[in-house]
Amino acid sequence: MVFMFITAFVLAEICSALPLSGSIYIWAAKSAGPKYARFFGFLVAWWSTTAWMTFTAVNCQATANYIVSQLAIWQVNFPGGVDNGNVKWRAFVWAVSEAMLFLSIAINYLPPKWYKGVFRFSLFILMLDFFLCLIWLPIAVHNTYGLRSTKDVFTLRYNGTGAPAGWNWILSLLFTAGILSGFDASGHVAEETKHASVVASRGIISGAIATGVLGFIATILFLFCIPDLDTFFALNAPQPFVQVYALALGKGPSVFMTIIAVIGLVMNTTVIIVASSRLVFAIARDGALPLSSWIGRVDAQGQPKNAVTIILIFSATLLLSILPSQVAFTSLASAGVVPTIAAYGLIALLRLTLTPHAFKTSCFHLGRWARPMYLSTVLFNGLAFAVMISPFYFPVTAATFNFACVIFGAVTIFATLSWYFTPAEQWLSQGQLELPMHTVEGSVDIPVDLADRTSQFSRCSCD
Repeated sequence: MVFMFITAFVLAEICSALPLSGSIYIWAAKSAGPKYARFFGFLVAWWSTTAWMTFTAVNCQATANYIVSQLAIWQVNFPGGVDNGNVKWRAFVWAVSEAMLFLSIAINYLPPKWYKGVFRFSLFILMLDFFLCLIWLPIAVHNTYGLRSTKDVFTLRYNGTGAPAGWNWILSLLFTAGILSGFDASGHVAEETKHASVVASRGIISGAIATGVLGFIATILFLFCIPDLDTFFALNAPQPFVQVYALALGKGPSVFMTIIAVIGLVMNTTVIIVASSRLVFAIARDGALPLSSWIGRVDAQGQPKNAVTIILIFSATLLLSILPSQVAFTSLASAGVVPTIAAYGLIALLRLTLTPHAFKTSCFHLGRWARPMYLSTVLFNGLAFAVMISPFYFPVTAATFNFACVIFGAVTIFATLSWYFTPAEQWLSQGQLELPMHTVEGSVDIPVDLADRTSQFSRCSCD
């Protein structure tokens, strides 16, 4: 958690200097220096686009899992059984997932003036869910099957992976590191943010800290509240925590908690689409995608709705992989976190080795702490990356193989080929990379050929 906070500060430093839509690939390009800027810009553009567009589909399926798990609670006799081996069940999960996707996309088509209300409502639902779990759930567990002992929570070890004891411990420690990713989202909407040099960077830091602190509390809470391991692993719902709610609170209250969780996930997916659509829009605006002239177009209100439509098409197509096999979807979904973690570590590595003295006028300049923080970010994200591409179960079989490494490798190859075959004047030319650099006083020097790129950018100071 602490190392992800450090990662957030590293990203905030460069975000303050370059608050632009699709920020992360521009951050990578500028961090690499003039000689390697274009290559690393291509690489991170492919990585981040793959990740953010995948997050949407993954969230929709996670939302569907909460909904369909109620069938197990109420013992509904589903044709063929509640099992991923049942094609009718997979079709049902797919249909619910697609419905959740269309709902989140519809919210993104709302007028921009509604966004503030949507974000505030999202925060309210998430905090309501958090405090209900923090207060109501442990009281109910205490009154039913009983809380786990402190000894169990902090000292009990269980090796369900089949890995050697040391690597099993690493897997247990860092498997949830993917939750502490995506806090770069505020950078992707920087051009639509007032006083972006400060606000967008502050959003990166506060997002990482809030997720880390609240996530840590929730993890400890759930460790105390889950039933004994034999009972927990016997739960057969796609989302076992729905059954935990039913065991502790009762069937009726579990429906209420499921509704709160579903609304929160829909709102979360909506925010993911906001960020990912801006990333796709930025890349298309620079002419790097098929149909770029259409994708990179904004409506009368300045919103990239065509990019939102692309997210819909991609995510809906990805969700189709649920139909032939749940393993196929899980393998594709694993591609979400890995490129994001890799991008965080790469940017820090480039800052450490190629441009350690750049961006000194950033409002969040790290000063004498820069090099230690860059190194910490590289090492931690490197370890997290290794965990994310590692097999999660041993011995490895076709059913348990983690395809994240294959997908990540394929995306990296495509990125390299795109860099090699795409003419420099078409995307990420040297002129396009001469992005505005901010001074402490807030002046911005914007090259003429980037006027359209910064038309919505708010000039500001670090005050």
